[in-house]
Amino acid sequence: MSKELRKRSEVDEAFTWNLADMYPNIEAWEAEIETIKALAGQLEQKAGQLTVSADGLFEALELMTQMDLKLDTAFNYAARLSDEDTKNTRHQAMCQKLSGIAANISSRLAFWEPELLTIEDDVLEKFYAQKPELAFYRKYFEEIQRTKPHMLSTEMERMMAMTTEVRRNPSQTYSIFTNSDLQFPEVTDENGNQVRITHGRFIGFLESSDRRLRKEAFEKLYHTYRQYENTIASIYSGQVKSQIFNARARNYNSTLEAAVTANNVSPKVYENLITTVNANLDKMHRYVRLRKKYLGLDELHMYDIYTPMLPDFAKKISFEEAKETVLKALAPLGEDYVNVVKEGFNSRWIDVYENEGKRSGAYSSGAYGVHPYVLLNYNDSLDNMFTLAHEMGHAMHSYLSNSAQPYIYANYKIFVAEVASTCNEVLLMEYLLKNTTDKKERAYLLNHYLDSFKGTVFRQTMFAEYEQKTNQLAESGESLTADVLDKLYYELNCKYYGPDMISDPEIAVEWARIPHFFYNFYVYQYATGFSSAVAIARGILKNGAPAVADYKRFLSGGCSQPPVELLKIAGVNLESSQPIQDALDVFGEIIDEMETLA
Repeated sequence: MSKELRKRSEVDEAFTWNLADMYPNIEAWEAEIETIKALAGQLEQKAGQLTVSADGLFEALELMTQMDLKLDTAFNYAARLSDEDTKNTRHQAMCQKLSGIAANISSRLAFWEPELLTIEDDVLEKFYAQKPELAFYRKYFEEIQRTKPHMLSTEMERMMAMTTEVRRNPSQTYSIFTNSDLQFPEVTDENGNQVRITHGRFIGFLESSDRRLRKEAFEKLYHTYRQYENTIASIYSGQVKSQIFNARARNYNSTLEAAVTANNVSPKVYENLITTVNANLDKMHRYVRLRKKYLGLDELHMYDIYTPMLPDFAKKISFEEAKETVLKALAPLGEDYVNVVKEGFNSRWIDVYENEGKRSGAYSSGAYGVHPYVLLNYNDSLDNMFTLAHEMGHAMHSYLSNSAQPYIYANYKIFVAEVASTCNEVLLMEYLLKNTTDKKERAYLLNHYLDSFKGTVFRQTMFAEYEQKTNQLAESGESLTADVLDKLYYELNCKYYGPDMISDPEIAVEWARIPHFFYNFYVYQYATGFSSAVAIARGILKNGAPAVADYKRFLSGGCSQPPVELLKIAGVNLESSQPIQDALDVFGEIIDEMETLA
């Protein structure tokens, strides 16, 4: 492993995404911005005219859809450029410029939804009859009506729009600080080399069989965060205050209600997840004891939670090998599905390796009318192969929804976003388990399966509970200082991991490392999505073609139906706690098998 990361200019083009599929160059992007401004100007002239005639309403809706699509693509291009090297100030400036333009447009068009809401139902029905093409927007109107109790006057909507950039600032500041400005020290790797800790390398260090390296990386990373935790706490407090401002301005009872209602989901789903997982923490505590036994440790520390329980099978997996394995694992989804994944592999949808300044982690971003883009920081591990399968699940969800739905109904709700990605992971795991006869290798894979449950159901629910509690504290007038955040996080960590885990003092500041806390109640959807995906994948492997057809109908649904209803098409009902409990029961069964293999 080299001491320092490659610069972006040194990365082989074959392993980078092709943004020219959106715009040939930045100049074309800038020209598109001018078109967007012109469309916004035309729309601004429609103020006060939306209720006059069916033809006028239809024309305005068509203009709005055209502008939104162009704005979405422009944001996609600028954000992808910025993420490939967050130190590139030109690309940062593009994002900031576009954010400012969008906020200005939002303010100028603040009349839009309040004016649409003044159209009485009988008038709208008359418009549908007069202009049959207008019926295309019927679901759009139904969605607006759903949020009517939280819609403000035109003037107030304009004022809210003017606060958009300010309210985004905490998230943007956190991202730039942690990805660009924050520098971590070096550690001595397994071969005696001095290697700098980065976001992308950190988990790799914790997966190492060298416990000294794990401990050193763990302590040095969190000691670095500890130096800046007051700053990060202030940034996070700003994020929560932004959410409180939005919730109270829009007459929601809480920030949680405001966040989940936006996705047409009840807060009860969120609370039900936390309650169900808390009722099953004994399984998580069994997992911790099992890990301690497999590793042969007198004390299990937080830096021991990522290393495989069977390190002899922690083999390196090249990106080429990962692609081949993923394609085989996804075969049950049909040749048409697999062929599109191949196209993504071969047509530079993916930005593969870490480089200096590149955004950490992994994601997929759907670009309507083009193709999805996937960011990885691939480092030749089994976990990274699962990440590849995961992000291609997101990409295929976007691809199928974009292909089947018009733009305004293509963007699926965040609530269902983690289902397709995790379904791919479960199919990959089932494929690997099916194709091994070695007892130790099977145990190694089952360990990874357990780790997926641990990371996606238990850990994300712990995050969800932390986010809920921090927001509740702020809503009740408490200050979110570093001491308050550390204490809350540490107590939750102790509760979730149980008495057989040594919750090292450094783990109290882990909250400062989690970017998802700036995503406004996002993480619970990893847990509900994982639970849904386990049910769907098992149904596909058991029932074959009918289950695959239902699943693809779900993937093609976009936002054409409420997310809970779309999941019912795929055979999952999250209005009950059963999918969560069923998934946790599978976790318990895997622990049972692992105990017999020990």
